[in-house]
Amino acid sequence: MSFGQGGPHWGPGGQDQDPYGGQDPYGGRSRFGGQGEYGGRNAYRGQDPYNSGPGGGDRFGHRANDDASTPDWAALADASAARTRRKRLLMVGGGALATALIAGVVATAIVSSTKDDGRNTADDSISQRPAPPDLPQNTTEPEPSFSSVAPLPPPDPKDFISDRKKDTATLSADTLFPGKKLTMGDRVYAKGATARTGNCAAATRGALGAALENNGCDQVFRATYSAGDIAVTVGVATFENEAKAKKAVQQASGSIAPLPGAGVPTFCKGGPVCRSTYNSYGRYAFITYTGYTKAKSITKGDDKAFQIGDDLGEFTFRQIRRRGEAQASAAATAPAG
Repeated sequence: MSFGQGGPHWGPGGQDQDPYGGQDPYGGRSRFGGQGEYGGRNAYRGQDPYNSGPGGGDRFGHRANDDASTPDWAALADASAARTRRKRLLMVGGGALATALIAGVVATAIVSSTKDDGRNTADDSISQRPAPPDLPQNTTEPEPSFSSVAPLPPPDPKDFISDRKKDTATLSADTLFPGKKLTMGDRVYAKGATARTGNCAAATRGALGAALENNGCDQVFRATYSAGDIAVTVGVATFENEAKAKKAVQQASGSIAPLPGAGVPTFCKGGPVCRSTYNSYGRYAFITYTGYTKAKSITKGDDKAFQIGDDLGEFTFRQIRRRGEAQASAAATAPAG
């Protein structure tokens, strides 16, 4: 759009000339009359507060030759950012100063407390420890002494049951066969009659009596046990020592005489075949005789009859061994004298 020659006339100086010819249009007075809003004085002491001279601008940051109707937004943004930065720096600086002041107060309180107490905590903990006990100068202690004589070995239980002179504990049918029944594992046997005799041959059958008498048999103890229709009599013969008991067993034949009674009928009489076993331990010889309470013989495959005979032999062996263990224990704990 062209305005032609219709623009304002600025005189020979062009657009940069003062249209008032350098004269104050208000004649040195305020446009509001009287002394003006600043009491008749120029608040800026004759300076143009907006630097409106050549190269200057108005209070909105406009250059003199800019369009007065458009503000300089960039300049306004820069000014606002500058003010924000100044405020932030003031806040950060104020916070740091406050922190420094608080730290100084705390440090002062700690120093004051230490001075008031007049002691060092670390030094106190050391000074309050108890002094170590005085160590003995002579640390040589007498060494324990041991006897050069080796202790005697514990007594052998078999020694007490291998000689008549040592085997002095009470001996009877009740000590050898206690109780009213015998339990071996899951098998239970009822005890019948018991007996004791000094006539060893009278308690035997066949040649067994001679074997016992020829080796100096002292006495024979018998006891009978039963289970169902099977019964077994076990006899225990005593001798002076172990050697004679072994020899009697080696010469043994025949059987121990069956002992009925106390609920057990007569068995192994007449024709039925019965089973005998012979064993010895220490100065004792023990013999078993097993058979049916009815006219029935024991055969090699009769496991039930063999079982009861073996159980009674095992039980008698244990009883003799326990006798030796009891006497050995008593000798070991007896006071020396």
